[in-house]
Amino acid sequence: MSAAASVSHRSVRSRRAFWQYTLGWGGLHVFTILVLLAMMVPLVWALISSFKPSLEIRRVPPVFWPSEFLWQTYPQVIGHSLFPNWAQNTFFISILATLGVMTSAALAGYSFARFRFPGRNLLFGVTISTIMLPDAVRLIPTYLLYYQLGWLNTYLPLIVPFWFGGGAFFIFLFRQFFMTIPIEMDEAAKIDGASYLQVLVFIVLPLSLPVMATVGIIAFINNYNSFIFPLIVLNDAVKFTLPIGLRYFAVGPETDAIPKDNQLLAMSVLMTAPIVTLFFVGQRYFVQGVVMSGIKG
Repeated sequence: MSAAASVSHRSVRSRRAFWQYTLGWGGLHVFTILVLLAMMVPLVWALISSFKPSLEIRRVPPVFWPSEFLWQTYPQVIGHSLFPNWAQNTFFISILATLGVMTSAALAGYSFARFRFPGRNLLFGVTISTIMLPDAVRLIPTYLLYYQLGWLNTYLPLIVPFWFGGGAFFIFLFRQFFMTIPIEMDEAAKIDGASYLQVLVFIVLPLSLPVMATVGIIAFINNYNSFIFPLIVLNDAVKFTLPIGLRYFAVGPETDAIPKDNQLLAMSVLMTAPIVTLFFVGQRYFVQGVVMSGIKG
């Protein structure tokens, strides 16, 4: 009797634990899906509204489904005379700036992770403290610096600085990830005659694909979406990037005060598509890089 009662009690507990686990994870998944749907509402609204007539977008109360689909909206945006220039400029600047961030941040992160020199921790602390400095504080001094250098209305201020440091946050990510790689691998390579640069390029970086993907995605998105500084530096419309060109559709490309909200939303959707694609392609490495960078301090 006691043995049978014990087996029955264990069976009840196991079933209870199973249902608690199932309901817990099920509730978490339902909550995640609801949050995801709520976050997708603006994107879905922009996509559908890009096919509406402009006046219908501003109607109160809002109309979710368009009374007629204006399929010519996207051809009008893509066919704008300056759109190819804006797209080319945006990808040119974003790719070169991202490569600069990854290169310089990897070098700085490797030096902080592997080299032992006086004041290393202090210098690393000062580097990290620069994250707290708002961009607005540096805006005017940076503009005056590039004015003196004669770099205004060129792409140099949007590319060159990223090849010298890469940013404190990215240096931190590289440094933290490099510290998870056993230093014995570096020492073995040095015994074989490899230099520090060769160790970094041929040993450490091939093992650091997650953090490289993480830094690459974040840096590319930051440069791709940059608006304020390119707006201040660039003067010619043909040199503008997509975020600056987006404002051309706020009141019409020729500033004729005709509402073109559907073209504005269509431009926004076109701008968002590469970012969404990039994130979904590299999301596995992105999550792994963020997790691994916080393992060792």
